[in-house]
Amino acid sequence: MLIGFIKAIIIGLMVTIPLGPVGVMCIQKTISKGRWAGFSFGLGSSFTDFIYSIVALFSLSFVSEFLDRNRIWVILIGGVIITFFGVHLAISNPVKQFRQQNKKKTLTIPTRERFKDALQGFAMTISNPGALVMILGAFAFAGISPETATNPLAIALMVLGVWLGAAVWWYGLSFLVNLLRKHFTLRGMLFLNRISGAIIFFLGIGTIILGVREFLML
Repeated sequence: MLIGFIKAIIIGLMVTIPLGPVGVMCIQKTISKGRWAGFSFGLGSSFTDFIYSIVALFSLSFVSEFLDRNRIWVILIGGVIITFFGVHLAISNPVKQFRQQNKKKTLTIPTRERFKDALQGFAMTISNPGALVMILGAFAFAGISPETATNPLAIALMVLGVWLGAAVWWYGLSFLVNLLRKHFTLRGMLFLNRISGAIIFFLGIGTIILGVREFLML
């Protein structure tokens, strides 16, 4: 049981560490709005890993079948959402966010703002069907399947482990980026916003093109 829990933590790290659009957004939010904004965004993303771990361990075939049947539409919608985040990020004003954040006390964590950040992280990740594929692949690599996970307590620990592994990564990333935050000039933050927004935008466009291509091949 303990070994399964440790494996699950490693799985959470495996599926989270690759810096895709979510990682770029986490870094941007940490620099412009502070550590808790970046961490909250990451936590929202990790909740998707939590959900997909339940799907994987309980062998919820209807979810997998739904995603498989509607793969093209999921890809297209996911691409639109990612593209929207990219445009929104590119035109946002990080200087204003940075100045507002500096006026607040360091330990202040506005619940409404952090919930909004977490919701954005969840929306960006849940719209990517590749997240489920990564979770399923990671479980298979670790030798964990619905057949081997029959104990309810063991399953609960593994699901918790995946979430914990992802959460630890997002906390560590936001903490490290926050340490470097003071070295960013206001002009540098604005440039980072434009570059991050452009990266996410083109990733979204690429996802849409992939969806259109699959649709035309039907």
